[in-house]
Amino acid sequence: MTVVTQSGSAKRGVYTPSTELAEGVLAGRPIAIARMISRAEEGHREAAFALGELYKRGGRAHVVGITGVPGAGKSTLVSALIKAYAAEGHKVGVIAVDPSSPFSGGAILGDRVRMSDAAAAGNAFVRSMATRGHLGGLARSTLQAVDILDAAGYSPIIIETVGVGQDEVEVVAAAHTIVVLSAPGLGDDIQAIKAGILEIGDIHAVSKCDKPEASATVSALRGMMALGGDGAGSDWKPPVLPVSSVSGERVRELKNTIGEHWAHLNGSGELADRQRNICRTRILGTARHLFQQKFQREPETLERHVRAVADRRIDPSVAARALLGWEDDSWTT
Repeated sequence: MTVVTQSGSAKRGVYTPSTELAEGVLAGRPIAIARMISRAEEGHREAAFALGELYKRGGRAHVVGITGVPGAGKSTLVSALIKAYAAEGHKVGVIAVDPSSPFSGGAILGDRVRMSDAAAAGNAFVRSMATRGHLGGLARSTLQAVDILDAAGYSPIIIETVGVGQDEVEVVAAAHTIVVLSAPGLGDDIQAIKAGILEIGDIHAVSKCDKPEASATVSALRGMMALGGDGAGSDWKPPVLPVSSVSGERVRELKNTIGEHWAHLNGSGELADRQRNICRTRILGTARHLFQQKFQREPETLERHVRAVADRRIDPSVAARALLGWEDDSWTT
C-alpha cells in the first residue's frame, strides 16, 4: 500500500491517518485529495472525523450538476467546460458518476478516460465514482467527495450523473445549478419530459448544435419551457442554449450562463434555500444508510420482524416503527 506523507513523498506499508490526509487536502495536494475520496467511498470509520472537519472548512464552491439522457454527450461537454474554466484560471473539480461494473463493482471509468486530456491541460481534478447500486444517478459518497474538493479550494465543482432518465432527479438535491443536456433529433419532441428531467433544469443545453436537427430541438424545448410556466419561487427563467462540445462553439456562453445563475442565486437569496435543501437531503440519506447498516450488522434483529410480517402477525408499518424504537416489539419474543 502506498501512502502520501506530509512532505508529499510516498512510503509503502504505512497507513497515513485521515487527519494528516485532511491537512494535505487543505493544502490542495491532489494525491491527498484522491486518497481522502477513496476513504469516503469505502466508508472508513477512521476517516469520519476528518471528513467532518473538511465539511466545516467548505461551503464556498459553486456545485454544478450536468445531467441528461444517455447519449446526449455529457462527458464531452464536461471536458469542454474544464478547458473553458481552466483558461480563466479556475480550479475545476469534476465528479463523474459511472454505472458500476457488473463484475468488479467499480466504475467503468469511461468518463475519466474522455476527460483526462482536458484535465491535464488545466488546473482540474477529475474523479470517477461507481454508483455501487445506489439509485438516483449519484454515488452514495458523491457529496462527501464534493466536500473534499470544496475544502481544497476547487470551484466550480461539476457533478456528471450516470444518465439513466428518471433516476437523475437526485442531482437536484446535490447541486446549486442544474444543466440538462439534450441531444438533437430525439425523434419525439416530448422525450425530455418523458425522461422526467425537463423540469429540474436551471439551464437547458442542446448538444451537437452543428447538426441541422439541433435548431428544431432547441425550438421544441423553448416552446415546452414557455408552456411550463415560472419556476416555483424563482425569478430565474431557464434558458435553452445550443452548444457543440467538439468544436467548442458556444461552450463559453454556457459557462457564462452558469456563472449568471450562480450570481442570481447569491443576489436573490435563493442560494440559502438550495443549501438547506441539500443539507436536508443529506441528513435523511445518511439516516437511511445508517439504518440499513445497523441491520446488516444485526441481521437476526431484522429477521425476527421479517418473520412476524411474513406470518401476518404484524404489518410492515408496525415492524418499521418497532425497528426505529417507536413502538414496543415484545411480540417478537
